[in-house]
Amino acid sequence: MSALGKVVRAGVGRKRVQTLVMVLTTMMSVTACILAIGLLVAARGPYQRSFADQHGAHLNVLYDPAGASPAQLAAAAHAPGVTASAGPYPAVTVRARTGEDTRIPPPGSPLPPMTLVGRAQDGPMDGLRITMGRWVAGPGEVVFLDGHSPLAVGDSMRFPDLPGQPTLKVVGLAASVSWSADGWVAPEQVAGLTAPGTTPAAQYLYRFARAGTDAEVEADHAAIAAAVPPGALTRATSYRPAQAEADRTASTFVPFVTAFGVLGLALSVLIIGVVVSGAVTAATRRIGVLKALGFTPAQVTRAYVGQALIPAGAGTALGVLGGNLLSVPVLGMAHKALRGGLLGIPLWVDLTVAAAALAAVTVTALVPALRAGRLRTVEALAVGRTAPGVERAAARGGAGRAGTAGLLTGIRNGIGRLPVPRSLSLGLAGPFHRPGRSVTTGAAVVLGTAGVTLCVGLTLSLGLVQDGLEAGRADKVVVRTPIEGTTEPVDHVDEAAVARAIGARPGTRAWYSTVPSPVALAGNTGRSDVVAFSGDASWNGYQLVTGRWFHGPGEVVVGSAYLRANQAKVGDTVTLTDHGRTTPAKITGEVLATGDSVFLDRAALAPIGGAVATEAISFHIDLTPGTDAKAYADALDDVVRPMGLGAEPGEQHISIVVLAMNTLAGTLTLLLSVVAGLGVLNTVLLDTRERVHDLGVLKALGMSPRQTVGMVLTSVCGSGLVAGLIGVPIGILVHHQVMPAMARAAGIGVPGADLGVFDPSVVGPLILGGLVLALLGAALPATWAARTRTVTALRTE
Repeated sequence: MSALGKVVRAGVGRKRVQTLVMVLTTMMSVTACILAIGLLVAARGPYQRSFADQHGAHLNVLYDPAGASPAQLAAAAHAPGVTASAGPYPAVTVRARTGEDTRIPPPGSPLPPMTLVGRAQDGPMDGLRITMGRWVAGPGEVVFLDGHSPLAVGDSMRFPDLPGQPTLKVVGLAASVSWSADGWVAPEQVAGLTAPGTTPAAQYLYRFARAGTDAEVEADHAAIAAAVPPGALTRATSYRPAQAEADRTASTFVPFVTAFGVLGLALSVLIIGVVVSGAVTAATRRIGVLKALGFTPAQVTRAYVGQALIPAGAGTALGVLGGNLLSVPVLGMAHKALRGGLLGIPLWVDLTVAAAALAAVTVTALVPALRAGRLRTVEALAVGRTAPGVERAAARGGAGRAGTAGLLTGIRNGIGRLPVPRSLSLGLAGPFHRPGRSVTTGAAVVLGTAGVTLCVGLTLSLGLVQDGLEAGRADKVVVRTPIEGTTEPVDHVDEAAVARAIGARPGTRAWYSTVPSPVALAGNTGRSDVVAFSGDASWNGYQLVTGRWFHGPGEVVVGSAYLRANQAKVGDTVTLTDHGRTTPAKITGEVLATGDSVFLDRAALAPIGGAVATEAISFHIDLTPGTDAKAYADALDDVVRPMGLGAEPGEQHISIVVLAMNTLAGTLTLLLSVVAGLGVLNTVLLDTRERVHDLGVLKALGMSPRQTVGMVLTSVCGSGLVAGLIGVPIGILVHHQVMPAMARAAGIGVPGADLGVFDPSVVGPLILGGLVLALLGAALPATWAARTRTVTALRTE
């Protein structure tokens, strides 16, 4: 081994703790960067990747076999623009009710009309990917479209209007990039789901040469319709709604992953710079010894760059491995939330991050190594033996540096006169020995604190947004209609009797009812769901982005989707219309809702006839504090069941998207906090080793191990508190930019209450979090300093 190689190996092995810190710092930094970049890549175009992987269909078409022969349907595959087709698959549109073993909705509740297709899981087009459970093994089982299933895996549904009243059990959920059906059954099951006197439809799937826009898909639809006899094509659905939903969901991930990625990149570069430059600077005297032994400046530079690259290379390799291992659960959850995308880190991400990390280490080590290599031998030996910090800078000359040294010396002397124990005043003065290094380390704690603040803010805000979106479904008790086994036809629900039953039940605090309305809004370019309210809805949990809730007839609140589709705003007047009758209404507020929703008072329907679908009415009940929701619902259910209704406790559904975002934010924040803590550990370790002789003197003068620990920990208290005071506002500022960007990507607005989550009870602990982060990073060096023997410290240069 050459002399240069021996120097590199000796340098790496001699400072084992410092080498370990460099390995861990690089590893955590690389892991965080790989995970953040991998998430960004996964969130960019997941639908397009899934569409290609699963051979998605641009158009799903249902034909009436009575309107065209099999040969005519097969000939449609040669229509202009068609590049591929699959089918026919037997399909039926059915109406079902929940089975006896289904809890939500209650047994006997009607389910929305659904199209079930009999086919295998795989095929030449629209391959189905099981996301939960399994594929159907035979008749009696069904797999629903993931994200649009009315039932959970294990639930069942009955078909009381079909011969034999068949029952299907939900055995799985599947992802279809084409949304080709609501569910899938075994082909031999379709006959049992077909009403007497009818025949199953024939489903065909098509791909086209040009289908990138709604207009192109509509032209493709027209070409298919023209290729078959008139009336044979009964329904056609496009892949475009599935693409829009997937892209909208993916877009919500980009802002917050970008924010964490930028924080992680800045923190990683900063900490790697502190660790590497500190290691080289701390070896100035050893550099002088090497130059005295005949090493050239170039050899010295290569030696110390090599000493930095060896642990950094090991940390980079471990970071790449850790990032890929951590991506399995993290990207797996993101894959489920995005319903597609990457399940692993691309190789180019691994290579790019690894190369960037090693380049950052090389550049960071090269600067101080070149500076040290240019020092004269005597100067390097002298500088290496002098006191650290500004005294060393002053020794190199210059009135300005001497003035700075004098100022900092005065600050340290002022701190020494504070009425605190001497060990603590020495600790408080510690950062002023190495002000540049202390500022850099404080900046790392600032970034770590900002990351924690952003994570806490996103978690709180996303939770409130989820509560707002779940309003009406997570009430304490919900009464729905109709159910199976009633003694009275459900078309004649006595709403007044239901209201009396609810009002008479002990524990009722307030209630309101909702009912879908056929009313339309004149000039509406979207497909709005109009819901009419009755009763006291002031507690309903719906959140307003702007404006206020409606206060009676003549007023409506609408979702963001309605305002966007119709280029409307709060304060505008809309026209409600039904069967030729109209009445004006003013938009008083924008409600937090993902769909194109319109909410109004039921009394607003009176001028236009007030037609409603009583079969779909539901009652939402708030309970007095201390009332047991389950017992209340069971007792009320006994009363309303003969009326054709069922009562059940409300239940909030967990959003996989929100869960994935919180998990990703928490993982990235943990990595950032560990990197920041390692930066503090490295800085305190360097300072402690540089001043080990002074530490020996203090120990000889009677400083106890406990006082030593207190001195070292106190040295980071000031920077930790300042970092918290700076980092928390930065995190809040980033949060106030990221949340609205995520909401815009999702097509909704953010209520002010969901942004204003940083009250004093949250901000206070976050500010102290900077101090805690600094103390945790300094804990190990403080323990090492306390355990160092006095004789050993005094004999150390």
